[in-house]
Amino acid sequence: MLQQSRPSSEFLTGEFLAGMRAIFPLVVAVAPIGLVFGAISATKGLSVLETTLMSALVFAGGSQFVAMDIWAHPASWVGVGFATLLVNIRHVLMSASLGMKMQSFSTIKRYAAMLFLADELWAMAEFRAGSTRLTPVWYAGIVAPFYVAWVGSSLAGALLGVFLGDPAVIGLDFAFPAVFVVLVMGFWKGPETGAILAASGIAAVAVHHFVPGVWYIAAGALAGLVMAFWKGGVQEQAA
Repeated sequence: MLQQSRPSSEFLTGEFLAGMRAIFPLVVAVAPIGLVFGAISATKGLSVLETTLMSALVFAGGSQFVAMDIWAHPASWVGVGFATLLVNIRHVLMSASLGMKMQSFSTIKRYAAMLFLADELWAMAEFRAGSTRLTPVWYAGIVAPFYVAWVGSSLAGALLGVFLGDPAVIGLDFAFPAVFVVLVMGFWKGPETGAILAASGIAAVAVHHFVPGVWYIAAGALAGLVMAFWKGGVQEQAA
């Protein structure tokens, strides 16, 4: 029986560099978001070390911003933890979707990859899996520079927080939603996608208006999921 040959070092290097090239635009985009987070955390009284460790260990921009929004001294760990859980519950669906496309990952590599699952990285990995095989080395190539950029920009924002002041004054706060608009449009597949986005957006806005807290995030995700299932059923019946 012929043994399957190991990938060459040239192939592995090429895969890693391909991942870095693919994620580079989002690395540029995430830097100002990290600066904003670092600046906000400084205004909330967090030290530079605390801010950097939060970005390095949590590595979830959305939940970090929510945590800062409700941060107080002393911090309510139960409240912050629950808010973070609500924001990141979408990762259950994201990891389930991406996990089905990780046939070339060992069990350990698959779990390790999920530790670095962020919206931008998930989107890039989904795009990649849609056209070719998703490999651990390519995935590492998108994770490494993105992770370094997020932690490094958070550190810089914390250091410069005193000088930056309110990030909204100079427009840096727009970087966060702008990245998500670009990612969402990358998944556009016609009116069906529009219906899912509309259902998610309407539900999120309505819940945000009437229900305090961050429940609007879960409501938007659930509404989008229900609409996707409904549209899928309609298409199957039509076929």
